[in-house]
Amino acid sequence: MHSPGLHFLPLRAAFAPTGAFVVRRFSPLLMFFEFFSGFLAIFDCHPIGAHLGFICPTYRRVAEQPIHGLRLETMDIHVLNHPLVDHKLTVLRDKNTPSSTFRELVSELVMLEAYEATRDIEVVDKPIETPVSPMIGKHIAAPAPIIVPVLRAGLGMLDGMTKMIPSAEVGFLGMKRDEENPTQQITYANRLPEDLTGRQCFLIDPMLATGGTLVAATHYLAERGAKDITAVCILGAPEGLKFVEENLDPSIKFKLVLCAVDEKLNDKCYIVPGLGDAGDRLYGVID
Repeated sequence: MHSPGLHFLPLRAAFAPTGAFVVRRFSPLLMFFEFFSGFLAIFDCHPIGAHLGFICPTYRRVAEQPIHGLRLETMDIHVLNHPLVDHKLTVLRDKNTPSSTFRELVSELVMLEAYEATRDIEVVDKPIETPVSPMIGKHIAAPAPIIVPVLRAGLGMLDGMTKMIPSAEVGFLGMKRDEENPTQQITYANRLPEDLTGRQCFLIDPMLATGGTLVAATHYLAERGAKDITAVCILGAPEGLKFVEENLDPSIKFKLVLCAVDEKLNDKCYIVPGLGDAGDRLYGVID
């Protein structure tokens, strides 16, 4: 039984930091404005709303973040907006944070991202019996989703994803940036099924810098029949986001989840302020 003044407002779901329903206490006047803003959220995605210049909530969630003048039109992207994520990111970025703590924080952040990344994961009905009565629950559908870390830094995110989706299978994709041509990639390892038809894939790589690796890896999975691909990254740069939007095959069902979008890339194609080389900070520098 709800307390007086407490109301579930599904129309606000599009604006919640994690997409969850919002529960707040409102006066009657505020409730009216809350309902009206929810109506506009639906109207935004209607063609008439687009004609009048509204922005769809999917993209508004990005536009509210500091993307430094970048405006994305076609990408399905979600940037987390939560104080716990901000706190963990701050500790992660600190150059004095040791590798052991860095690894733990990466795993924790990925678990938080997984909530949004798996929003569209396919499920089927499953009859079970609770201690009280039978019921129909939900179960992740077959074939099992596949998690694909991009070596080597992506391995640091694998533990967090498999904790959230323990039934998922795991493949590996080794790609590195061609330092002379930063948007070109060199594939040096592949431990993936040849046929990914009907599979939901989660591509994990901590840094979206130039965007070249993400585009190449996404196309690599799509060419093998992946049904849809969700990329999970911790940090992104505006240049990388723009490159992905302009170069990704638009026929691919693709979503991107990030903890934050930073200011820019420097002349060495490192994200600024960033966190340095994620692989080195996870596992130490290899000479």
